[in-house]
Amino acid sequence: MNLLIDIVYFLTAAIFIIGLKQMSSPVTAHRGIVWAGIGMVVASLVTFGAPQIHIGGNINFILMVAGIALGSAIAYVSAKKVAMTDMPQMIAMYNGMGGGAAAAIAAVELVKLSTSETASVSHDLTIQVLAVLGALIGAVSFSGSAIAFAKLQGIMRKTWRLPMHQILNIGLFIAVIGFGYLVATGNPVSFDHVIIFFALALALGVFVTTPIGGADMPVVISLFNALTGLAVAFEGFVLENEAMIIAGTVVGSSGTLLTQLMAKAMNRPLSNVLFSSFGSDDGSAADEEIEGSMKEIQANDAAIMMAYASKVVIVPGYGMAVAQAQHKLKELEDLLEARGVEVKYAIHPVAGRMPGHMNVLLAEAGVEYDRIFDLDEINPEFPTADVALVIGANDVVNPVARTNPDSPIYGMPILDADKAQNTIVIKRGRGAGFSGIENHLFYADNTRMLYGDAQKAVSELIAGVKALQ
Repeated sequence: MNLLIDIVYFLTAAIFIIGLKQMSSPVTAHRGIVWAGIGMVVASLVTFGAPQIHIGGNINFILMVAGIALGSAIAYVSAKKVAMTDMPQMIAMYNGMGGGAAAAIAAVELVKLSTSETASVSHDLTIQVLAVLGALIGAVSFSGSAIAFAKLQGIMRKTWRLPMHQILNIGLFIAVIGFGYLVATGNPVSFDHVIIFFALALALGVFVTTPIGGADMPVVISLFNALTGLAVAFEGFVLENEAMIIAGTVVGSSGTLLTQLMAKAMNRPLSNVLFSSFGSDDGSAADEEIEGSMKEIQANDAAIMMAYASKVVIVPGYGMAVAQAQHKLKELEDLLEARGVEVKYAIHPVAGRMPGHMNVLLAEAGVEYDRIFDLDEINPEFPTADVALVIGANDVVNPVARTNPDSPIYGMPILDADKAQNTIVIKRGRGAGFSGIENHLFYADNTRMLYGDAQKAVSELIAGVKALQ
């Protein structure tokens, strides 16, 4: 039986890797998710045959079935109801649940060592250390993801910093490591040390995440995704479950690579994101003196400008997601294409609130994949574009990233929307973006501001183009 289980685990590992590879392209992403899901179902079913789960009677079997049924029902209902614009919150929540599950597994194993009558007997120190590592990483991912969810959902609208916040974090980290060492090397394990260790680890996740502004959320989400995978892998060693080890390693490694790519896209080291976030949400960066003024344009005039253009490049951002304007944007694209206008979409790696946020929304609206281009592909085309339509994006098109060494975003690769012949920015108001940094693009001579809700504004553009027919 054990040999059969190991063989199936090996096959599911191959399915996980195939699924992950297919997720690297929007064209095959759905297929990749299906493959990965099949692998997880097979691994879960085979695990029922593992001899160790039947220790203590059928109660383990009953609890497993009940847990899977309840979790699947909640996941199915929530996934069907959640709007695509709220997907970052759902990802943050699921990241947290994965980390919390890994921490819970470690907690059970550590509590067993502290309460068992044989706790004083020598045991495998390596497994105990891995349990502590998984508990630490999982608890931090759980509480940190909860804060990320609160920020994305709008429950926590501002960053939260205490005096000498980073010094407090360092002290908290040292305390966690200290109690983790006591738990990992305790023989027998102290129950009190276990409780204090988990409380400190959960607090660390909260205190690390609260100062981070919304502008850094794509990096934070991918980081917690990596941490959750790592925690699951550690607990896989604790439970001697190969499927958990493989799945956790795949998630951890892919999440780590994605985090590095996100940080690179912002031209900032991960340490800077975690400890010197520019997304402060306090508006302090908006006080910089800017030459020029914002120049408003009416929807009819903007529609005429785009209808008679040769090339229009659309730059979507979080404002598009909030307004759920992606379907209207697709309708506008179809109207312009019918008039012979070449339409392309420019996507910045950190646009939105999670990696790939804009790609998912545009795909939902039916935008063809070959019209969506990343930063390196589309930037050379902005100088030849008659109109760049910026809809809800801010920092990713801010030219101070190229020109002002004193700016917090200096050096971050941006989309060159300011180099288009004309730039139209759809924006709700005149305030700074989510990071609190004033956007100099809005004051440029070739920029015009179309104020209002993104969906309403695009609807007016559609009406303006139709009026020309």
